[in-house]
Amino acid sequence: MSEQQPSDASSTDQAPTWTIADVERDTGIGKDTLRVWERRYGFPRPGRDAHGDRCYDTAQVQRLRLIRRLLDLGHRPGRVVGLPLTALQDLAARGPRVEPSTAPTPPHAQATVLAQWLDWLEADQGERVQQALRASLQQHGLAQTVQTLVAPMCVAVGEAWAQGRLGVYQEHLWTEVVQRTLREAIAALDAAPGTPKQAPRVLLTTTPGEPHLLGLLMAECFLALQGCERVVLGAQTPLIDIVTAARRLAVDVVGLSYSAYVGRRDLVDELVQLRARLPDNVALWVGGAGAQRHGRALPPGVDVVAQAGDVARRVHAWRARHRPA
Repeated sequence: MSEQQPSDASSTDQAPTWTIADVERDTGIGKDTLRVWERRYGFPRPGRDAHGDRCYDTAQVQRLRLIRRLLDLGHRPGRVVGLPLTALQDLAARGPRVEPSTAPTPPHAQATVLAQWLDWLEADQGERVQQALRASLQQHGLAQTVQTLVAPMCVAVGEAWAQGRLGVYQEHLWTEVVQRTLREAIAALDAAPGTPKQAPRVLLTTTPGEPHLLGLLMAECFLALQGCERVVLGAQTPLIDIVTAARRLAVDVVGLSYSAYVGRRDLVDELVQLRARLPDNVALWVGGAGAQRHGRALPPGVDVVAQAGDVARRVHAWRARHRPA
């Protein structure tokens, strides 16, 4: 969330002031949501300008930024919107939660949403999928949206393609929608004031022959929520370049993603080579359907991340091991 210049307004208790459109752009919290919170929780408390329109002082906007970050971490609006600034700061200072506090989406509701999104893709209505995805991010936050909607939708899209229901271009359309929307959410997290990057520093890529990046992108969402430094190299980086980058960029973790199509021998051979060449103090995390499928065959020193949401546990465990005495 980059700093926005507030609009000029004629009268509020504090200056400068922000219009409701300013606040929506800066925090990512929709206008309708702000109005609902005002009625339900008594915050925000906007003033009125000469035209009777809502206007907000900078202190309220700063508090809303904190609330936005806590929602992305899975906190319920009812638990945080009415809290004073000091309580919000205390929650943020405790560090990211390993488990989101938001209740998971009920299976029947999830199935209904996924079926609707597949119908839109089949009808070439990618913009409707993107609107729904953005709405979920606003309502449920980044963690829950990725876990309960994006990840299962990726599986559903793959199955629909295999069944001939979706064409390759429609699968690519889904990929583009997810990449664009999640990158927006990650950029907003990175730009939020008061969220300095911290260890571990994680390099994210795939190995040659592995072009799929959505698994890495979902993992990056949780790394961003944990405040981790990330180095993203994209897809299909040669093994020697992964090793070189890990050394020269002084990363703490190399994170790889493997799709279900990877062969067991290729997967094991690559990871054996990488583990032998990487410094001993650099952890090697692998995720994706391929890593889960062949997990028992992986060499020592390679940690399997079962799903994107498990990244938080890995980060907490890493920080516990590397905490200064």
